[in-house]
Amino acid sequence: MKRLLAWLCAMLSAMGITACDYFNLRELKPGVSTAMEVRERFGPPQMEWRNDDGSVTWEFSRQPEGIECFMITIGPDSVLRTIDQVLNEQSFARVVNGMNGDEVRRVLGKPARSQFFRLKRETVWEWKISHGPDGTSDPVFFTVSFNTDGRVIGTGRYTQYRR
Repeated sequence: MKRLLAWLCAMLSAMGITACDYFNLRELKPGVSTAMEVRERFGPPQMEWRNDDGSVTWEFSRQPEGIECFMITIGPDSVLRTIDQVLNEQSFARVVNGMNGDEVRRVLGKPARSQFFRLKRETVWEWKISHGPDGTSDPVFFTVSFNTDGRVIGTGRYTQYRR
């Protein structure tokens, strides 16, 4: 039964449905769980980041409709080291002027959307970070603006008010 639930959750996660994340996260234990168990629960990562110490960090973004991005680090021994939900204030503070898009993606994961504003000559990436106070409306987004050289020139937030 546990195996069936894990398989079902992995399939739903691959389709962008995150209801199973809560159960998957409870089952995974840093220092104990293996890379294979992480893949069974979360499916294939959207991005793999190689780290200097031989570990790898896997990105599992729940954008554009979800409000989470999990960065899961696996040690060179194929054992789970850490699970971090990176769409938070500490990660937002790490995004500074001059960073390039790869560096921002490494911190926050894949954005929900990207738009180019021709008159301002800048590209804006955005991540949904809140569903709004009642959980169903007025989503809040974190934004990162890039100049034409692909470098960060600022960050911000906005609420998408629904009428």
